[in-house]
Amino acid sequence: MRNKKWDSKGIIRSILLLFLSFLMVYPLLWMASNAFKEAATILSNPASLAPDFLSFKNFAGVFELGPFDLYIFNSIFTALVIVIVQLVLSALMAYGLVFFHFKGKKFLYTSILLTYMLPVATTYVPSFVILAQMGLLDTLTGLIVSNIASVFSIFYLVQTFRSVPIELVEAGQVEGANSWQILWRIIVPYSRSAILTTALINFVTHYNNYMWPSLIISSEAKMLVSNGLNQLFTTQGNFIDNLPRLMAANTLVVVPLLILFILLQKWFVKGISGSGTKG
Repeated sequence: MRNKKWDSKGIIRSILLLFLSFLMVYPLLWMASNAFKEAATILSNPASLAPDFLSFKNFAGVFELGPFDLYIFNSIFTALVIVIVQLVLSALMAYGLVFFHFKGKKFLYTSILLTYMLPVATTYVPSFVILAQMGLLDTLTGLIVSNIASVFSIFYLVQTFRSVPIELVEAGQVEGANSWQILWRIIVPYSRSAILTTALINFVTHYNNYMWPSLIISSEAKMLVSNGLNQLFTTQGNFIDNLPRLMAANTLVVVPLLILFILLQKWFVKGISGSGTKG
């Protein structure tokens, strides 16, 4: 009886999880299926997930609406550079905050965390003025420079580095390794799950970023996918006729993120479930 009771609970839990998972995945499946439909079919049966045909003409039509390949390249390029720079700077900062002892360290770390509580919108005006003075408005360089610091990455890596066994650091010091070698040859390899998890989260954030790029980027050649999608939605006269191509455009935007998640899924789950401290 006891086993049957637990089995029934497990079945109910599994059904509930499957139902909730379907609710979360349904919008993505709906978007992808509509990319293979005609506009009239979408309107006649909007909830259906079955595509009418397996033609890729809607995906080809996306590039007739605008330079969508350029939008995707700009987003991938800027997000990748931002993530790399953020991880390098955050790892250096986290290492100093964990393994160095200096006056005011606690105050410095607290001040960094307090900035994370500020609404993002409060930084727009000063950041805009600084970029204008540097002549970096409407440039991908300006977008990268304005995002090179990440409080989230610093906090996450500080917590991760604190979990690294001190014996590993002491062993490196005994072998004559300096701080630079200890960081990149011992601490970083040991914490690679957390680092890859941070990289994935930050990449998705900057790949999907909309508000800040829309404020500093004005030329079409520098737009990211979020701004490009907004332009496709707002500048095309007949929204209904272009609906399948818009769904195809959204599908193309999601594909790089899905590929990245599939490649890093093992490390992402490991970093979330195990605090990212084991390699």
